[in-house]
Amino acid sequence: MNGMLAIAPARQGRPDFQDLLRHWRGERRMSQLGLATEAGISARHLCFLEKGRSQPSREMVVLLAQVLDIPLAGQNALLVAAGFAPLFHETGLDAPELTSVQQALDAMLAQQEPFPALVVDEGWEVRQRNTAAGRILGALRPYYDVPETLAHNAMHAMCHPGGMRRFMPNWAEFVAAYLQVLHREATQGLSQAAARLREALLRYPDMPAAFSAPVVDHPMVPMQLRIGRHDLSFFVTLTTFAMPRDITLQQIKIECFFPADAATAALARRLAAEPNLSLFD
Repeated sequence: MNGMLAIAPARQGRPDFQDLLRHWRGERRMSQLGLATEAGISARHLCFLEKGRSQPSREMVVLLAQVLDIPLAGQNALLVAAGFAPLFHETGLDAPELTSVQQALDAMLAQQEPFPALVVDEGWEVRQRNTAAGRILGALRPYYDVPETLAHNAMHAMCHPGGMRRFMPNWAEFVAAYLQVLHREATQGLSQAAARLREALLRYPDMPAAFSAPVVDHPMVPMQLRIGRHDLSFFVTLTTFAMPRDITLQQIKIECFFPADAATAALARRLAAEPNLSLFD
């Protein structure tokens, strides 16, 4: 994945610096005066930058990107458009320099046992899972009618007609809340991958029209599962790395499933203690 030119307006060839700057200022709903004030520069200078009448220094590009809270991949795109080398790397999780990060992910997944946990990337592809996720969520995989290319994507598995829908009594309510993460990332310009994924999900049949717009009336919606004769209920948390300096780390999310009731907690512990027990027994 090339993060250098990600999160940029669609145009032919490489986008111009001034176009990208105007794009991000629009995304953040900031006036020229507002951005100039926050950055501590004159509105006249900012106007010249946006019209291409002045060329920014590398330090100015970084300053404006930070004030606009542009994701790291977008900051790289802004730097490249201004004629500078990208500042941030996109390192694979298996790279030696991220060994400590991988150890931290392993520790978080292990700590979540006996309840499920997943590590997902920017496009919600599952990169890692703990054993509990295999025991509980993985138990549904043999019953999926989902293309293999989509089955490892947490959002597609949830929304595809042949995925988890049939096992979720409150599917519509939960997915409406679940999609709010994508809405936020897409509408705030945080992720092109999120925007593309959202559009793909909304094209599935029977996706309610209301799913296409953000909603704010769900303080906490649990994920309910009915598997065999068992009813389970989990609430979901998403954890990200604080102050990342690498594109991969900024995009990674750790999705943890916590029992929403005592019966779910007891069943999850029993499944961990009895390896031969199946949810479909």
